[in-house]
Amino acid sequence: MKTLFVATFVWIAGTVSLMQNAAAGSEALNQSKPVTVIELFTSEGCSSCPPAEARLNQMADQAGVVALSYHVDYWDYIGWVDPFASPKNTQRQRQYAQYFRERVIYTPQMVFQGDYHTPGTRVGQVEDGFAAARKVPQIPVSIHVGDDGRLHIEIGAGKGNDANVLLVTYIREAASQVTRGENAGRFLTHRNIVRSFERIGHWDDVELSLTTPPPAYTGAAIGCAVLLQERGGGRIIGAAAVNLNN
Repeated sequence: MKTLFVATFVWIAGTVSLMQNAAAGSEALNQSKPVTVIELFTSEGCSSCPPAEARLNQMADQAGVVALSYHVDYWDYIGWVDPFASPKNTQRQRQYAQYFRERVIYTPQMVFQGDYHTPGTRVGQVEDGFAAARKVPQIPVSIHVGDDGRLHIEIGAGKGNDANVLLVTYIREAASQVTRGENAGRFLTHRNIVRSFERIGHWDDVELSLTTPPPAYTGAAIGCAVLLQERGGGRIIGAAAVNLNN
C-alpha cells in the first residue's frame, strides 16, 4: 500500500448505504444557476503543479464552480509515486487530447467545461478559460442524498444534445509529505481529488432521473459530482455536486 501522510484518511472501495445523519448533513452545490466545471490534470511528482493546484483551490471556493483534481500516473517513475495517481485519470486526459487534437499530454493542464484547455500556470489563459466556460449553454442538473441514503439525480430536457452522465467521486481535502522527486521536501495540500468516475447513464434531450448507491467512505470528507458530457469526450453541458459528509 502506498504511504499517505494525511490525518484521518481512509478510502474503502465498494458501496454501502449512508447513515441517516450523513444524509441530513449533506450540502448540495447551488444548482439554481449554471455550474462551471474545471478539471486539473496534475501530479505530486511535477514541480510546476503546486502553483496550478493553488489556483484550482482558490477557484473551488467560488460559488457555482465544480473544481476537480485528477492525479495522473506518468510522473511516478521519476522518483515519487503519487498516492492519488490513477491510470484511469491518465486515460481521461488522453481522451481530452484526442478531442482537442493534441499529440501530447502534460501537467499541469486545466480543462474548462470540457471545451477549452490551457497550462494551469498561465494566469491569463486560465482566466480566459474560466470566462469561456461560463458561456457554454447548460442543462439543469441536480443531485441530492435521499432519505433512502441513495444519490438522486435529476437532469432537465434540452435541444439536440446527446451526452453521457458521469458520476465523479472525490476526496474534498488531503495532503502529502513528498520525500522524493521534483517536489522533495514539500508538504502539498490538495482539494477535490478524484478517486473514481464512471458512466451511469445516457441522456438524449429528455428529462432523466437516476438513482445510484453512494460511494463508501470512512474518515475522509467525500463529495460527488455529476457531469453531463457530450459523447466523445466533448463539452460538459451540465453539472452539479454534493458533499456526502461534513
